[in-house]
Amino acid sequence: MYKAPVEEIAFTLNHVAGLADALEIGRFGDLSADLVEAILEEAGRFAGNEMAPLGEIGDTQGARLTDGKVKTPDGWPELYRHWREGGWNGLTAPEAYGGQNLPHMLNVAALEMWNSASMAFALAPTLTMGAIEALVAHGSDALKEKYLAKMVSGEWTGTMNLTEPHAGSDLGVLKARAERSDDGTYRIFGQKIFITWGEHDAADNIIHLVLARLPDAPAGTRGISLFLVPKFLVGDDGSLEARNDVFCHSIEHKLGIHGSPTCTMIYGDGKFSSGNEEDKGAIGWLIGEENKGLACMFTMMNNARLAVGMQGVAIAEAATQKAVAFARERTQGKAPGWSGTGMSPIIDHPDIARTLITMKALTQGARAICYACAHATDMSHHTEGDEARHWTERAALLTPIAKSFATDAGVDVASLGIQVHGGMGFIEETGAARYLRDARIAPIYEGTNGIQAIDLVTRKLPLSAGDQVRGFIGELKEIADKVSASNDAAFGETGDRLRAAIAALETATGWLLETQAAGRIADALAGATPYQRLFGLVLTGCYLAKGALVVIDNGGPEKRVALCRFMAENLLAETSALKDRVISGAASLEAARAILA
Repeated sequence: MYKAPVEEIAFTLNHVAGLADALEIGRFGDLSADLVEAILEEAGRFAGNEMAPLGEIGDTQGARLTDGKVKTPDGWPELYRHWREGGWNGLTAPEAYGGQNLPHMLNVAALEMWNSASMAFALAPTLTMGAIEALVAHGSDALKEKYLAKMVSGEWTGTMNLTEPHAGSDLGVLKARAERSDDGTYRIFGQKIFITWGEHDAADNIIHLVLARLPDAPAGTRGISLFLVPKFLVGDDGSLEARNDVFCHSIEHKLGIHGSPTCTMIYGDGKFSSGNEEDKGAIGWLIGEENKGLACMFTMMNNARLAVGMQGVAIAEAATQKAVAFARERTQGKAPGWSGTGMSPIIDHPDIARTLITMKALTQGARAICYACAHATDMSHHTEGDEARHWTERAALLTPIAKSFATDAGVDVASLGIQVHGGMGFIEETGAARYLRDARIAPIYEGTNGIQAIDLVTRKLPLSAGDQVRGFIGELKEIADKVSASNDAAFGETGDRLRAAIAALETATGWLLETQAAGRIADALAGATPYQRLFGLVLTGCYLAKGALVVIDNGGPEKRVALCRFMAENLLAETSALKDRVISGAASLEAARAILA
């Protein structure tokens, strides 16, 4: 059974990502280290004791659609109510609407624990939090007054409606339409697919944020508007009124996240109207300005991408815990040096030990990257001027890496977990397969990892004419230099390996910037995905080293040093090959296109 790694989470937040330093200088007001510890402990208790036991039920039962109503797995509506009553939905929301206005770092740490316990369940609050962010940033005062308090409390949930059958990542071709009404509202018509928790039985109302196009809108993404469309209309006194003209037509039968209802939503077909033609259409309210909806939605999507990265971390953590527990109990053969009676636990075999430590290294590295991204986001909101610009750019640079590296790690670690279990891992009863099935969606939604690579290379590397990424690489060099300067034999060759990996990153970064400046965009994009992994591996090595340096300075356990050394001497060698793929892969890719003809 999953147990939240609260100590590891707290250490990474405080000593790797930077929370302790921010608390010490009062960056987050009167938030104290003791309160942070209490929040993490309670989140871990709830995740392990209340959520995790219902995770398997959610996987086996799944969400069901009957007579137009979606039923979530047994016990989930009650679990959601307990979760909501705990105040978890409003950790980072504004105090004016009932939130706690805590740092984003604490929220992503809690999200890790929720998703390890049940990724399918955690998707509901994740989407609600994103909808809250978009409404806070872009909604009118009237919309905020009517909807935010109930959304912050979790009494009402939120969704994000982008995708259509013909429009996945290319939102410029979406067809959902909006028509202006004389009373200032809009009528929404169309179909949306893959809508997470689009219909369910866990909350009183569902607030849909829907992208649609006005009749006179410009073509492409410049002509998209964002609308708030509630399942039930809301009176001036906050009471629920008539059902809006929106419903769930079907739910998807998916590889994983079975308990999460993934809905096809229909807007404005008259099912919940009076039958009069003039009454058709789901009633919606504009968020932001007409034809500026994509910018509003990106407020929701940017933090959602980090939240998806946390799903990768969460699955990797849960899969690693299960694999380690199995390897300690499962006996097979006799490991080298085994002196006990009978067969030895498989954890003593070198190959299994290597696999498990690889899982731990990838998990802890992905966690550190995501927490560092959250820290940068927090700092961008609590600083001003050039410092705020620096942290905003740092968060922007880290977001695609956090989303992609962590979700790839989730898939890889879950797959390795099955391998550790052997044939039993391929059997559903052990629970190892569920993690791989759940993890596989994360590299796809909220912008595929290929799209994240394009974003990283074409939009994020050029920030401040490349000075942001060059400055970041300079910070990583300082970590490697500190490792070498420590002269601690426990580090082995870590310092040299880190410097070599950072040099590979620096060379690849310079090449990509120069290649784009020369207009050779196709060549740069050919190396985008290997570059993204190269960056993630370097960050993993450096962040593990940063944590290891802390324990050496404070006489802590050398387990962190050992993990750092393993990462450096076993996994960082890949960075050299990735650099070569970035710089030299375009020509062979172009030559090989004939294979696809």
